[in-house]
Amino acid sequence: MPVSLRSVQPDDDEFLYELFSQTIDDGFMSFNLTQRDAILRLQFKAQLETYKAEFPLAEHQIIMLEDQAIGRVMVERTSTEHRGVDIALLRDYRSGGIGTMLIGELLDEAGRAGKPFRISVVRSNPALHLYDRLGFKTIGETPSHLLLEWTAA
Repeated sequence: MPVSLRSVQPDDDEFLYELFSQTIDDGFMSFNLTQRDAILRLQFKAQLETYKAEFPLAEHQIIMLEDQAIGRVMVERTSTEHRGVDIALLRDYRSGGIGTMLIGELLDEAGRAGKPFRISVVRSNPALHLYDRLGFKTIGETPSHLLLEWTAA
């Protein structure tokens, strides 16, 4: 699989919005399309602002398959941890090994740096089984999220 990463560019906003809209729980199906789009765009902007405020050093990259954008990865590397801020793939590219490969590379990098890799995951996220399979342990929780940690053996 010719998967690569590139830095986010200003013209990636519409792709990132589409990715966001595919990755949230869709409790907005009862709204008309105009209302749904308006609500999702507000949530998308709020998510971006929250990420910038909470993870100011995060590297934000687009996941590319050949020349097509298929996802994004945001990682903040600090003196104490590597933090997966957001890792997401478009619906059509999930469950095909791409996420496993990318997360594996991030874990290898954290292991070489001697740091844990942590990520906060929504409790309903289908990828929880992937994190479990890769050896993540729950180290914290809120009503909506689990804070997961991987450390090198």
